[in-house]
Amino acid sequence: MPDPRSIVIVKLSAIGDVLHGVPTAVALKQSFPRAKIGWVVEGRAGDVLAGHPAIDHLFRLPRGWMKSLSTIGALRRQLRDFRPDVAVDLQGLLKSAVPTWLSGARVRIGHARGESREQAWRFYTHAVEPTAPHVVDRNLHLLSTVGIPASVPAFDMPRWPVSRLRMQEWVASLRLPRPPVLINPGAGWPSKIWPAERFAAVARELMRRHAAPSVVVWGGGSEREAAERIASQAGPAAIMAPQTSLQDLGELCRLARMFISSDTGPLHLAAAVGTPCVGLFGPVPATRNGPYGPGHRVVEPPPASRPAWENRKTDRVAMEAIDVESVVAAASDVLARSVAA
Repeated sequence: MPDPRSIVIVKLSAIGDVLHGVPTAVALKQSFPRAKIGWVVEGRAGDVLAGHPAIDHLFRLPRGWMKSLSTIGALRRQLRDFRPDVAVDLQGLLKSAVPTWLSGARVRIGHARGESREQAWRFYTHAVEPTAPHVVDRNLHLLSTVGIPASVPAFDMPRWPVSRLRMQEWVASLRLPRPPVLINPGAGWPSKIWPAERFAAVARELMRRHAAPSVVVWGGGSEREAAERIASQAGPAAIMAPQTSLQDLGELCRLARMFISSDTGPLHLAAAVGTPCVGLFGPVPATRNGPYGPGHRVVEPPPASRPAWENRKTDRVAMEAIDVESVVAAASDVLARSVAA
């Protein structure tokens, strides 16, 4: 086909999954610099895409939009005005296949049956079998359909100047001797939450061994409670962050030495902006969703402690099997490499 004039990507949620799709947008813009790139996204996940140089237009949808015929109709009109030649569904669900189809694109690309669910593959003109373990590479492989070869993925995340200034002023007010380590205790699934007292123990050890102060970030009511417990139990080794937007958090990550978290959106935001990460992966292996790129470390439990796939969102055994010393050792390795660099 001739070079497309416009392309729409569909990846609605969640925050980490949206970030894993960013290298696909970058590869499309690099290969087709004259094409307009649009992205259909849901809820606040769109905040991490705002201002991205590879994305020309965001189609932002509210949560639960599939229940509103008027919202669906408005989306169809907006997509038809955008007139995409190609639509790429990175999500592989019915709710993402619908915008892919509504776009009217002649070429509609998505993951093949097995990777896609809810019969989403039926909406595509090209359903592609995955060939790589990590979701970033799986997404990029879809672009082989439009002649884009495999390449080194790039996130090229934007800067958010207002958030940058806000976070610089806050960090400066702490008068820390060196940039902080960020600790994020939250997670989207109960099975991915690591005990607050263990995060506090990590903070104390990093201060004792490396004189590395920690800042505990949080994003909601339950996360705030966990952050307060960590800061209280860690004593002078940890400081609780103020409430942050996603863009605030992205800029705070750029000011930090390292980010420690379980598998959740903020971890992948930190990795995308280039902050070295230590990821704690309990119920789901890191092979598919680990922090992408060099310089990161992951800590995983013994394989026998992992739950059956159908219990992955509720079973807490795997995260309980991750011990403090393993996380401290991984963090120490990342800190040592940052000093050497």
